[in-house]
Amino acid sequence: MKTLVLRVALKEEEDGRWSASIPSLPGCSSWGYSRQEALENIKDAAEIYLEDRIAAGEGLPTPSDEIEVIDEPAVAVSL
Repeated sequence: MKTLVLRVALKEEEDGRWSASIPSLPGCSSWGYSRQEALENIKDAAEIYLEDRIAAGEGLPTPSDEIEVIDEPAVAVSL
C-alpha cells in the first residue's frame, strides 16, 4: 500500500462555500459548505481520480514538490 500526500488548494467563495482542488491532478476539484467538508470531499475525489488512472493503466503520478509517495503506513497532519 502506498500513501500519497497531495497539496490541496482551498478557497472561500463569495457565497461562503469552499472550493478545493489538487493542482497536481488536473481537473480534480470539489467543494463543500465548510472548509472541513471541502477537504473531505477533495479526498474522496482524489481517491476516485487515482483509481481511474490505475484502471486506465496510467499508474500513479510521478512524485514532485506537490506529490509525496510513501511506501510505509503514514498519516498526514495539517497545521
